[in-house]
Amino acid sequence: MAAVHRIGSDRLTAEICETGAELQRLTDAAGRDWLWDGDPAFWTGRAPILFPIVGTLNRDRFRWRGESHGLPRHGFARRRDFTLAERDGDALVLRLDPDEATRAVWPFDCSLEMIFTIRAATLTMTARVTNSGADPMPASFGFHPALRWPLPGEQGKAGHVIRFDRPEPALVRRLDADGLLDPEPRPTPIEGDTLRLDDGLFAEDALILDRLESRRLAFEGPAGTRATIDFQGMPHLGLWTKPGAGYICIEPWQGHSDPAGFHGEIGEKPGMVMIPPGGQRLFSMAITIG
Repeated sequence: MAAVHRIGSDRLTAEICETGAELQRLTDAAGRDWLWDGDPAFWTGRAPILFPIVGTLNRDRFRWRGESHGLPRHGFARRRDFTLAERDGDALVLRLDPDEATRAVWPFDCSLEMIFTIRAATLTMTARVTNSGADPMPASFGFHPALRWPLPGEQGKAGHVIRFDRPEPALVRRLDADGLLDPEPRPTPIEGDTLRLDDGLFAEDALILDRLESRRLAFEGPAGTRATIDFQGMPHLGLWTKPGAGYICIEPWQGHSDPAGFHGEIGEKPGMVMIPPGGQRLFSMAITIG
């Protein structure tokens, strides 16, 4: 069984598993866990990381320099065991290096470090991707934390909202039956800067904001409970739950699924970034409780 590491302050404690570098618990000073518990009746995930792609590829394959490669939905990092690189009381670094298994699905040499830091009531999660190969490397990255809905201390799911730091008038996107980005944008359910949460929003799977103005939002309950999410530098956002489940995934992304009908090379896929040889790219989000 993979090791689980704990970091914390006097206001917040996080537990992170070496498998997938996945956050397992996020507990406040009163002992309340703000993170979904992975109930297999709905979804066993808690906060998987998405690398080196976000979402689904057309036929689960991509092309690079004329060759075809298979890669599953959301990439490979969430299923791999990371190694402990560094830790102290309020910080942790887990590392994934390339090996035969990663090269079999991703023809690039790269390392991924997941850096977790707690300061007061804020958990910051940062992915540091290093391209150690001789060629430019395309990549995407996504966070996928599932916060409890209802929030701790709230009496039920009704009345919860997401408030963005800016109005979000743009059309939104949905996935088709193959998990690809539907070509037809939809009218947004966001009213100004506020999305009123309801299971019906997710009857067609995730709600995808690919023309996002905000880089901060608050997830709020009717009694005033709040979690604030900051995601500077992450241009896309997914929101998802399974209707009837007790969580809402608030997912800052760099990238998203292939658009339906996309047949280009992986470097041409919308949302990918190019990391030069020897270069690094950081992707970060923070959750503040209360």
